[in-house]
Amino acid sequence: MDILSVLKQLNAAHGPSGDGREVRAKIEELARPYADEIITDTLGNLIVHKKGAGPRVMFAAHMDSIGFLVTHIEKEGFLRVGKLGGIAPREAVYSAVRFKNGVRGVFVPEEKADFGKLKLDECFIDIGAENEEEARKLVRVGDTCVYDRSIRTRGGRVMGPYLDDRIACAVLLCALERIKKPACDLYMVFTVQEEVGLRGAKTAAWWVEPDLGIAVDVTDVDDTPGSEKSGTTQLGRGAAVKVMDASVVCHPEVVATLEELAKAQGIPVQRDILCAGGTDAGAIHTTRLGVKTGGISIPCRYIHTPAETADLEDARACVQLVSALAQA
Repeated sequence: MDILSVLKQLNAAHGPSGDGREVRAKIEELARPYADEIITDTLGNLIVHKKGAGPRVMFAAHMDSIGFLVTHIEKEGFLRVGKLGGIAPREAVYSAVRFKNGVRGVFVPEEKADFGKLKLDECFIDIGAENEEEARKLVRVGDTCVYDRSIRTRGGRVMGPYLDDRIACAVLLCALERIKKPACDLYMVFTVQEEVGLRGAKTAAWWVEPDLGIAVDVTDVDDTPGSEKSGTTQLGRGAAVKVMDASVVCHPEVVATLEELAKAQGIPVQRDILCAGGTDAGAIHTTRLGVKTGGISIPCRYIHTPAETADLEDARACVQLVSALAQA
């Protein structure tokens, strides 16, 4: 598989938290030729099993993205929305959005809103409806929408919404293709509802009961002007081995193993310390009596905006590192 091609297919699918059937179907389609078993659990996690001897190893990348959910339809035809996950309204202003049924609109602030202190209830979505009656023929309360922007590339860089965490899903799919004979009992888990509380990883890890858990996700960077030092990674310097984030302090043995594998196989790596925000590792490591847990991260700029930016070579290094661990 080509990672950019896979990423484009995943980003075209609808999949905000709680509404992930479309993206799950696409991942299952791409994973099936390389899996011994595929299970969808009650919460909606997609568990891809490749049988092997040795300990149970679980890689987790979340399928869900941030998004909006319609809460009210006003008499003028405008939509009021709630948010699914961490969306800052001022970062979403004037972004095009799309609903699963193809209806498109734009996220707009009220004219008198204070942009510096913009709140979600001071914003609305305009879908071009003339009034409430027309709007209700197009959308319903409870419908979800996502940013309507396609993936773009320049050189080795890729930009678009939902690299968090579709690029990590693409990493696992590409690694699954490479892993011919795992040295472990391998579970590639594509989780749900990470953006609203690491919910899918909690139930999936309970079911898999792994001996080793690895969360694969994007991470914040320290390579832009005025950086607030919330992350430690830089684009173009390779896969990021997580040391900690706000949800987990990674097991030192796992950190050491990943770094040793990278050195032995010539995979470029850097260390990932994320001062704010968490990953599925937070739910995995506290499952049952505890799980040795780490993380493999893709450095990403402008996380949770419509223009997330990553380096494809970093993602490819993550594919190599996931494959190396599964076959070690």
